[in-house]
Amino acid sequence: MTRLRRMMLEELERRNYSPDTIRCYLRAVAEFARYFHRSPDHLRPEHVREYQAYLFRERKLDAGTVTQQVAALRFFFLKTLKKRWTMDETPYPKKVRRLPTVLSQEEVAQLVNAAPTPFCRILLMTLYATGARCAEVARLQIGDIDSQRMVIHIRGGKGRVDRDVMLSPALLAALRAHWSRLKPKVWLFPGNRWHTAPQPIRPKTLWHACYLAAQRAGLKKSVHPQPIFSSMPAFLAAD
Repeated sequence: MTRLRRMMLEELERRNYSPDTIRCYLRAVAEFARYFHRSPDHLRPEHVREYQAYLFRERKLDAGTVTQQVAALRFFFLKTLKKRWTMDETPYPKKVRRLPTVLSQEEVAQLVNAAPTPFCRILLMTLYATGARCAEVARLQIGDIDSQRMVIHIRGGKGRVDRDVMLSPALLAALRAHWSRLKPKVWLFPGNRWHTAPQPIRPKTLWHACYLAAQRAGLKKSVHPQPIFSSMPAFLAAD
């Protein structure tokens, strides 16, 4: 690990950023430096502006993704290098606000039933029934399932805030069947192909399960799991 990467990692950890955000920020700065073939501490705001244009023009990234990249660079210059940064020099791109397309209940049933494996099926059921984010579902532990109060405890969600979400009887029955089949010890959804790893699955596993199920279901939409509000489950789709 380079000195700059270690410095940025320490600054992110000191501010209690989530593991996913830390991973994204470090990758964004590494890609920025790789694009210019120079150490990032030798680059300036004009390089950031050029890089923004490249992300839009050549990589065809959307405004939300570019905003995340710029936020990572802003953190690097301000908090890691302690350099001046003004929003006038490198403004965040304007986001295009569009209403999401939400799958109907019938389409959701098709999606869940088309899951390629029982493991993928319980992942999709948990995503939909709880309205939780992929990263939150991936990190669920056995002890987070409270069948007495009929809630699921979400640890360190967005903004590192804990919360409880409702646990439906149907999901509880499905989770009990899942536990009986795999006997997980700590993580509700353990990693690796046999689901026996001492660490949980990665969030991208849930995205992949959703993608495969949508293909098998024959849905003519690009489907991805995304809650609209913290208490509203949904699978969103782009035509």
